[in-house]
Amino acid sequence: MDRRTFIKTSCGITELILLNSLGLHASEKKNEKISFGIITDLHYANIPVRGNRYYEHTLYKLRDAIKVFNNSKLDFIIELGDFKDAGKDMNETLSFLDVIESEYRAFNGARYHVLGNHDVDNIGKKDFLAHISNSGKADGKTWYSFVVKNIRFIVLDANHDENGGEHEYGNFDWEKPYLPEEQLQWLSQELDKNQPSIIFLHQLLDLTKKKHGVCVINARDVIDLLEKKGNVLAVFQGHHHAGSYLYENGIHYYTLKGMIEGAYPENNSYAIVEIDDALNVNIRV
Repeated sequence: MDRRTFIKTSCGITELILLNSLGLHASEKKNEKISFGIITDLHYANIPVRGNRYYEHTLYKLRDAIKVFNNSKLDFIIELGDFKDAGKDMNETLSFLDVIESEYRAFNGARYHVLGNHDVDNIGKKDFLAHISNSGKADGKTWYSFVVKNIRFIVLDANHDENGGEHEYGNFDWEKPYLPEEQLQWLSQELDKNQPSIIFLHQLLDLTKKKHGVCVINARDVIDLLEKKGNVLAVFQGHHHAGSYLYENGIHYYTLKGMIEGAYPENNSYAIVEIDDALNVNIRV
C-alpha cells in the first residue's frame, strides 16, 4: 500500500480503497455513486479437478455471487474473461458456455462480458458471442464502451496476434496477447470524450507480471496512452488467478482473484466495486 490506498476490515469483509489521485470530478452537479459487481476466471466446465482448479464448482460459486449482487442494488455486473473452459469438441464447449451463461443471466440488471483466452480455446469469437449477451449496444461486441452516471467504462479485447489477427479455435499463443492498432485508436477516441474512465480487460497491463506470460505484449503502448489522457481512474483485470494490485502514475491496476481456485463452499472470489462522489474506488471482497 501507499498513500493512494488503504485497507479496512469489518465483519469479515475486506475493503480496498483506491483514492482518486487525478483531481478529476464526475460532473459539475452533485456526483452520483456507482456500484457494480465483478467476477473473473470461472473456467466453468464439466471436467475433473486439476491441481487447485475446481471447474464444476464455479457454477455454485457464481450462484452465490449472483445472490449477493442481486441484494446489493448494483448498476451492473461484469465478468473479466475465461468464463468457461474447453470440452472435447466445439459442441461440448458451447454446452459449458450455455450452462454458465444461464446462471449469469440470473442477475436482475445490466450484464457485460470481457473476452478471455479460454473463451476462444476451441471456438471462434462469433461462436462465443452467439451464446452470451451483453446489455444494450455492447451486445455482439468484444470491445466496446458504456456510460453510467457520467463514468465511461471501456472494455478491451487483447485476444489478437501482433498482426491484428483474431485469437480463435486454439490457433494462437495465449502468452502473446496484443491490442491492435485499430483498437488503440478507438481507445484514444473514447478517452478524448473527457469523462472519468474505468478500463476492463482480461490479460494484464501490469508490467510487473510480464515475466509470467500474462501481460499484454504492447502493454507499454497502452499504458502510455492511458497516462497521456489523464482521465483513467483504474484498470480491472483477470487472467492472473492469484490476483494483484499496482499503483503507477495516477492509475490503479487491480487484478481480481480467479473464481476457479479452491473447492466450494470454502473458497469463492467476487467483489463489489463502488465509485463514490469524490471518484474514490472502494473494492469490497
